[in-house]
Amino acid sequence: MKKLVLLIVAPLIFCWTIVSVNSECNLPTNLIKEIQSYEEIATNIINSLTTGKYKGGTYNELAKFVDTFGARVSGTENLENAIDYALALMKQYGLENVHGEEALVPHWVRNEERGEILEPRKANLPVLGLGSSVGTLANGIEAEVVVVKTFDQLKGLNTTIKGKIVVFNEDWITYGTSVAYRSHGASEAARFGAEAVLIRSVTPFSMSTLHTGWQDYEEGVVKIPTACISKEDAQLFQRYQDRGQKIVVRLHLNYTRFEDSKSRNSVGEIQGSTYPDKVVLVSGHIDSWDVGVGAMDDGGGAFISWYALAVLHGLGLRPRRTLRAVLWTAEEPGLVGWAAYNASHYNELDNFTFVMESDEGTFSPLGINYAAGVEGGCIIQEIVKLLAPINATQAVPSTNGVGSDISAWTSSLLPGASLLNENQRYFWFHHSAADTMDVLDPDNLDKSTAVWAVVSYIIADLTDDFPRNRDQPRVKVVN
Repeated sequence: MKKLVLLIVAPLIFCWTIVSVNSECNLPTNLIKEIQSYEEIATNIINSLTTGKYKGGTYNELAKFVDTFGARVSGTENLENAIDYALALMKQYGLENVHGEEALVPHWVRNEERGEILEPRKANLPVLGLGSSVGTLANGIEAEVVVVKTFDQLKGLNTTIKGKIVVFNEDWITYGTSVAYRSHGASEAARFGAEAVLIRSVTPFSMSTLHTGWQDYEEGVVKIPTACISKEDAQLFQRYQDRGQKIVVRLHLNYTRFEDSKSRNSVGEIQGSTYPDKVVLVSGHIDSWDVGVGAMDDGGGAFISWYALAVLHGLGLRPRRTLRAVLWTAEEPGLVGWAAYNASHYNELDNFTFVMESDEGTFSPLGINYAAGVEGGCIIQEIVKLLAPINATQAVPSTNGVGSDISAWTSSLLPGASLLNENQRYFWFHHSAADTMDVLDPDNLDKSTAVWAVVSYIIADLTDDFPRNRDQPRVKVVN
């Protein structure tokens, strides 16, 4: 794989800065009329999914998929079997140019993990290792605990950290803010000689649930074991410490990091009738964490992407430009599948007219979140008006990028969009054993697929290419 350099590294899920919608759109009258001319097509797509032939289709196919394969962890044979299955599904539904594109991906496995509170009372301590963590020695770690809420508090206690287990009891602010403790907590504590780190699960709501996620060791800093604990246990430790009680914990953590292995991004298309070399890309990621079954994160996003194309094909709709569904591999360990795809397709990006990704839930859709500049935003606002039958007419701009895998593109080179939906509960289930099919609703998946199909089809079929975003802050993405 070619070396990829990102001058901005995007977290797995973003909390976007929202700006007010530009109310002074001055699109040409002929363009507005052209978009309005798709009303009948949009209605047919929506009806086919909400009351017609394809009603329940996204949910049923996704349920069979996750029930068959369960968790789909980067680097595992099970993920590759799931990819084979998805490629076969796309062929079965008539998508064209169905194939996989190779990517080297990480493979980290949790073998065994146990935690115990020894003082001030004996109790079981449920723990869930964070991705890429090293393990403890065979006899584990037994050490006193010190609790901090911020990195600044950690630095203030630097002389008392050595040999201890640091617990980060960070407050939930937003995912984009609070996830820094999960991502960097181990290396920050290791600077001061900590033996291990426990991170309060990054979630606004908990029923003693554990939320895992990838963490990044800083080069040149000693690697120490790191795992998450529940919000409740982090607060328990905080209360003990606030009372001046000594806290002692024993940890046994056993993990294995294997050599990188080959995986694939899964691709299926409806080839364009007039400009087949020009591409509108829709996407979600097919891998998941090893807890739960990845139904929400990101089975829903992956399946609305390829199934939207399946519906368009079934309705006999072929746009002027190629519609391409990509199911990214190895998103969870850090956008690895996207990086391989970007490296191999970098010289073709001038032909990518618009990119879309759903990786923030497929709850009841509200519309589109976009990074597309002023003119592009005005086009999106016109298109979503056609989603009135399912009340998904909101168009919300971002001053940064949108999406997870596509974020570097939409922050810099390409206009793009993500699904705007009622995802207030997304981080309740995110990266936890609670990410199951029970989180999802068949009707919401139908409507989300309809949003994806209508918006992607119209953008791919308009007479003129979607305008490139030239008014957003630029970052450089190179291969």
